[in-house]
Amino acid sequence: MSPSLKQLRYFVEIVDAGSFSLAAERLFIAQSALSRQIKELEGMLQVALLVRKARHVETTPAGRAFHEAARRILAELTEASAQARQVERGEQGTVRLLHSSSVPLTPACTAVLRAYQSGHPGIHLEVSQASSEQQALEIEEGRADLGLAREPLLRRLPRVNVDPLYSERVELAVSSAHPLAREDHIALDALREQPFVSLPHPDRGGLSQRVAQCYLESGFYPRAAAAISRKLSQLVLVEAGFGVALVPASLGRMAPPGVCFVPLADAGCDTLVVLLSRRDAAPAAAALASSLRAALPAQ
Repeated sequence: MSPSLKQLRYFVEIVDAGSFSLAAERLFIAQSALSRQIKELEGMLQVALLVRKARHVETTPAGRAFHEAARRILAELTEASAQARQVERGEQGTVRLLHSSSVPLTPACTAVLRAYQSGHPGIHLEVSQASSEQQALEIEEGRADLGLAREPLLRRLPRVNVDPLYSERVELAVSSAHPLAREDHIALDALREQPFVSLPHPDRGGLSQRVAQCYLESGFYPRAAAAISRKLSQLVLVEAGFGVALVPASLGRMAPPGVCFVPLADAGCDTLVVLLSRRDAAPAAAALASSLRAALPAQ
C-alpha cells in the first residue's frame, strides 16, 4: 500500500508550518484528524518521520528525506495538472502533420505553419511524409493528427474528415534535352510511345490513381521506362533521360535543374489536394486544420 496524496500534502504542510496546530489551521481540519493521518503514514512506511517537541515538531533523518521527495512529487503533480489543462485548451502539446511526397510544403503552407507556431508557442509541430492512404490510417488510429494528401483515397475511414483544399494542374516532366521540352503544351495522346518513369499502383490512391485516370481517359496505359520510381526520385530519373512523368505543377519547385515542365493540352487533367483530420481532433490540431483550410485554397 502506498501513501495517499492527501497524506503527502498533510505531512509537507506540518513540516513547513513547524507544528501540528498551525498546519491544522492552514488545512482547515481538526488537529486530531491530522495526527491520525500522520500516524497511519508512519505505520505504513514503518519509520518515524516526526519528533514532537513542546511547541514544534522536527523531522527525523528519514522524515527529511521523505519531505524532499514528497515536495517534489506534489510539485510535479501540480505541473502535470497545469499541463493537462493547457493541452485541453490547445495551449501545449504536439501536432503531428503528415504530407505525401507529391504534396510539397509550398511557401503558402509553410507560412501557415509559421503563423500558427507563432500564435501557439507551446505547441510543437512534427512534420513527416507518408502516402495518402497511409496518412488516413495513421490519423484513424491516432498516430497522427493531420494530413495533406491527394484524391482519390481508396478507403473512407469513419474517424477521418476529408476536406478539399485546392486543385492544381498535372504537367509533363521531361528532361531539358528531350525534344518535348521545346513544346508550349502537349496532348496526352501524343505520349503513347513515351517511356514513363512512374507507373500507377493498383492498390494505392492519391496521385498514382489520379494519373492513371488521366491515361485511361486518353485511351492508353503508359509504357514503363527502364528505371521507375513513385517518389520524388522520379524527377532525377527524368533529368537523366530515362523517360517522362506526369506530376503536379507544384513539384516544379523541387525539380532538378535539368527538368522542364510542359503543360497538358487536355482539359480536366488536374489533381485535388485534401486535408485529412480526425473528427474528434484535439483543440491544437483543430486550430491548425482551420488555418490550413482558410489559407491554402488561395495559393
